[in-house]
Amino acid sequence: MTNPKRHIAILGSTGSIGTQAIEVVQAHPDVFEVEVLAANNNADLLIEQAARVRPNVVVICNEDRYDQVFSALDPLGIKVYAGIKAIGSVVQMDTIDIVLTAMVGYAGLLPTMKAIEAGKHIALANKETLVVAGELITAMAREKGVSILPVDSEHSAIFQCLVGEFHNPIEKIILTASGGPFRGKSREFLKTVTKEQALKHPNWTMGAKITIDSATLMNKGLEVIEAKWLFGLEPSQIEVVVHPQSIIHSMVQFRDGSIKAQMGLPDMRLPIQFALGYPNRLSSDFPRFSFLNYPALTFEPPDPGTFRNLQLAFDALERGGNVPCIVNAANEVAVDAFLQDGIGFLEISEVIEECMQKVAFVARPTYETYVRTDEETRRIAAARIKSLV
Repeated sequence: MTNPKRHIAILGSTGSIGTQAIEVVQAHPDVFEVEVLAANNNADLLIEQAARVRPNVVVICNEDRYDQVFSALDPLGIKVYAGIKAIGSVVQMDTIDIVLTAMVGYAGLLPTMKAIEAGKHIALANKETLVVAGELITAMAREKGVSILPVDSEHSAIFQCLVGEFHNPIEKIILTASGGPFRGKSREFLKTVTKEQALKHPNWTMGAKITIDSATLMNKGLEVIEAKWLFGLEPSQIEVVVHPQSIIHSMVQFRDGSIKAQMGLPDMRLPIQFALGYPNRLSSDFPRFSFLNYPALTFEPPDPGTFRNLQLAFDALERGGNVPCIVNAANEVAVDAFLQDGIGFLEISEVIEECMQKVAFVARPTYETYVRTDEETRRIAAARIKSLV
């Protein structure tokens, strides 16, 4: 007797994670079926994807693109909706088994909450969801009996190391970082770097926002906060090491001193496939790692003095409450300004730090608190950026 197919909703289908998820799904047509595709703005690619995988429903967030998407897909019998609220409704459909949340930034929070409320398992590629509202999201998942399966390569690595070990206490986890394109550079050098330089990641192909976050080490800071909630850790149990080759994706140290590591070539299709197929490891034709091609794997400490964002993320984790939400919102606004040549690379940290100081602290935030915090932070960040221009 064959297992029934898993029906998947892919939120953020036109982004880097979403496009690779479709590759994984198409490689296993006997295992997966796409029920929903949702995208923010890229109507052309969304139409092309939908024509290929024939989902039941598509959602385009940008309502101005609705007519274009509807005209193309309605003749194929595909239902078309528009707007962020539509995503929140669609993810609750009875026909969905698992929701891959790969929308960029804060926008992924509400759809993820709606999916959990409906009892859908989550393949989480939107780290900001747990950064902003980790306590709320994990409590909801426990209440609904929903699994949150990490898609980030580092968190997937930790999860894979823990399979079969869930009864054994973690002593600490070790998140690896490539160091980005500016590893070893000084603050003097970073003063004048351009977005073109920052977008040249040495190992991974990612979207613009996450690539800049990797260059500032904020991506690793956000992953530290996410790891706390995914694995129930204290800040003292999370360590970051720079591993330029990006072969060891992260490690777990147990209380007997033993360390488990998950290794492989830097290819996001691996953690995507593991999350969607869990607990089964599906076959793949992905390139295989060979130790002979990597005779030396190296490790070094990060430099939070030069790359301030990593330290700011740890500070936010220690303070708790709505501070991680503040950091996330300020970072989103600052990165967008940097990508538009509005501020310099080092000024990203300055914007975040000012928002951490000015936005009101709330120790026990509700969802409404997060919404207000996000809005207030974005106003303060925008004002700070305007003063820098």
